[in-house]
Amino acid sequence: MQTINRNYFWAFIVAVSLFILPNQGIGQSLAYRTLLSTLYDTDFPTLKPTELSSALADFQILDSREKEEFEVSHLEGAKWVGFDTFKLENVAGLDKNKPVLVYCTVGARSQDIGKRLTEAGFTKVYNLYGGIIHWSNESMPLYQKGLPTNQVHTYSRSWGIWLEKGQKVY
Repeated sequence: MQTINRNYFWAFIVAVSLFILPNQGIGQSLAYRTLLSTLYDTDFPTLKPTELSSALADFQILDSREKEEFEVSHLEGAKWVGFDTFKLENVAGLDKNKPVLVYCTVGARSQDIGKRLTEAGFTKVYNLYGGIIHWSNESMPLYQKGLPTNQVHTYSRSWGIWLEKGQKVY
């Protein structure tokens, strides 16, 4: 009987570890990855921060959050295009054949903007997996007015629970 209880105990510990503790190899908790899987269409390409660290300069980077979110922090070289106010005219000067990276807080709004770009003829559009929250959690650099910052606008307090590294701004 004691062996059975010990086995249940260890099974419980493993289960809790999988759902609560972050997976250091991925940099996100299983719960956050599960959440993201419900937000993304499987046929729209994503790129993880670690896949971009050395190639970011090759991308046209578009921030699809609202202006006040962008002003708190953004990826270096990002152009603000917004979500509610997005217009294709705002990206008319971009090269449709050069890779485009679109991001927002977690990747839902940016996926929508990415689809619109694809429909408009952009050939290589990618969504930043996990958005700016995952970017910050991976200790990737953020900027405000050209200077490094650790502030991250998390859209709301409920989305802010996923930010593990950085100063939350609402």
